[in-house]
Amino acid sequence: MLLSLVVHTYSLRYWFPATIMLGTAPAYVLSWGVWRLLSTVLPARFYHKLDDRLYCIYQSMVLFFFENYTGVEIVIYGDIPKNKENVIYLSNHQCTADWIIADMLAIRQSAIGHIRYVLKDGLKWLPLYGWYFSQHGGIFVKRSAKFNEKAMKRKLLSQTRCGAPMYLVIFPEGTRYNPELKNVITDSQKFAEREGLAVLKHTLTPRVKASHLAVNIMNDSLDAVYDVTVAYEGTLDDSGQRRPAPSMAEFLCKECPRIHIHFDRVDIKGIPLEPELFRRWMHKRFEMKDRMLTDFYESEDPDKKGRFPGEGRISPLNLSKSLPSALILGGLTLPMLLTENGRKLYVRTWVYGTLLGWLWVNISP
Repeated sequence: MLLSLVVHTYSLRYWFPATIMLGTAPAYVLSWGVWRLLSTVLPARFYHKLDDRLYCIYQSMVLFFFENYTGVEIVIYGDIPKNKENVIYLSNHQCTADWIIADMLAIRQSAIGHIRYVLKDGLKWLPLYGWYFSQHGGIFVKRSAKFNEKAMKRKLLSQTRCGAPMYLVIFPEGTRYNPELKNVITDSQKFAEREGLAVLKHTLTPRVKASHLAVNIMNDSLDAVYDVTVAYEGTLDDSGQRRPAPSMAEFLCKECPRIHIHFDRVDIKGIPLEPELFRRWMHKRFEMKDRMLTDFYESEDPDKKGRFPGEGRISPLNLSKSLPSALILGGLTLPMLLTENGRKLYVRTWVYGTLLGWLWVNISP
């Protein structure tokens, strides 16, 4: 009986926030859809301005659960600019919670509404969200030879020409680094050897097509590249071996006590545009990440292990930045669920919105 209660309580840690984050999606998408229709007669910049504001509300609600609810401690190394900038965000990739880290940094600049992602093509099948992410400026890409350069270029140009603020999140490794997937790590290291690049131990060899294209297309409107390195505390086993980073479910179950985030702002003027030089530049950045992560996980020096270089500052998120958004979305959703017609609209939004979204993302260029 006691064990059953413990298991039930543990599962609620995940299901409670997950239900609310997913459950508010129809109300959010309907609100956005109304604005999308109204804005068709207005210049694109007006649409993007309110769309970014709506996106800020939703993502702030997400952070209410991933920061305030979980109580995770955020330790930041490096100085995050106080002002909003047009940037490309490059980070190592370990788990499904990595995109939340971009939100955590962006909200501290009041730029969370400007986030747009370069996403794996398979994520376009997410119910409601896959379609909405594409509408918010997200770009779905396939790997290696299937990479559609023309489609990504077209999407980036449409965003930059209308002056949409950009906080473009890219994970150059292309897939998650999981220490248990030895074959993925080995293949990545063999590729680096063949190309004459330094072999990396705690990251995968970065792919450069999407990042290089983004820097080239957006160069005139970019201020900087944010080079971010992330380590999740508690990912070493008893023998000192690195374990997989927490999944989103594990994160919400409060299994990650602290996140270490190393932030480095690179002025766009210092980044080479020539393809081979850019490739070398990108790999050098990942070599720096790899050295920091090697010290974090393996150093015998207590001043280096479990931390990044420089001064780490704990950065709590004020409830005023996240709780109001959770209340707003809850306030929009609850009335739909309290009436029969509202419940019908709610279900139809999930069903028809998902089907139409799948159709849209597969036929749109």
